[in-house]
Amino acid sequence: MLRVAVPNKGQLAEPSREILREAGYSRASTARDLVVLDPDNDVEFFFLRPKDIATYVGSGTLDIGITGRDMLLDSGADADEMVALGFGESTFRLAAPSAAVRTVRDLAGLRIATSYPGILEDFLRREAIDARVVRLEGAVENAVRLGVADAVADVVATGTTMRQAGLEIVGDPILVSEAIVVRRRGVTTDAAVDTFIRRLQGVLVARTYVLVDYDILADTVDRAVSITPGFESPTISSLHDPAWVAVRAMVPRRDVHRAMDDLYELGARGILVTDIHACRL
Repeated sequence: MLRVAVPNKGQLAEPSREILREAGYSRASTARDLVVLDPDNDVEFFFLRPKDIATYVGSGTLDIGITGRDMLLDSGADADEMVALGFGESTFRLAAPSAAVRTVRDLAGLRIATSYPGILEDFLRREAIDARVVRLEGAVENAVRLGVADAVADVVATGTTMRQAGLEIVGDPILVSEAIVVRRRGVTTDAAVDTFIRRLQGVLVARTYVLVDYDILADTVDRAVSITPGFESPTISSLHDPAWVAVRAMVPRRDVHRAMDDLYELGARGILVTDIHACRL
């Protein structure tokens, strides 16, 4: 039986449960239970603190898990990223009072508060910056105001909370994070893990693409296909009127309205867009 770790709280929790539901793991929908058995898919789900998931997976206690890239790297666990899931995006950044720190080099000799010491210490080593890391749990925005630090390093989405605390972002992001699937380093992937990953990838593709169907004059089909080339190649079907053909193609969701405009200008009619709920490619 495959043993999977899932975040039980925070911004990764509900999106993780949602992608599992879309992948056919209907029993992985609870936010209350600590352990959920899905016998139909031969999977056992463990709902854990997101920061602990990489440690459990890296130790071999659990086979696979969903967590943040930032949490994996900060943990130092013996685990690797397998698949990026496209949600829970954030950046790990430095912030400080603008009058005191203007560049990352100005951090030398200062105290930097963070709840992600592993990531920060690795960054300071790479940049050869001698600064003291102050380890805190939870939000660190008030560390400067309370006098325990001169700067902070934290996961941020927009930086608004930092600015409200009187801090300004310093330099480029140290890390860009998102939800990922992690597996113990060096372990050979087996059939159960392959199936799990393939299901999640199918959901990711389904979220990224839509199906576009339309009718087009046969003598312009080559031009139409250049607008909707499909994932591999579009499907072309004959119609009762031999002058027309029907085309079906996968189109990136972000491009679908532009494609519809171009097809209509070309003479296509009956243009329909359909969501994809799951797929295997």
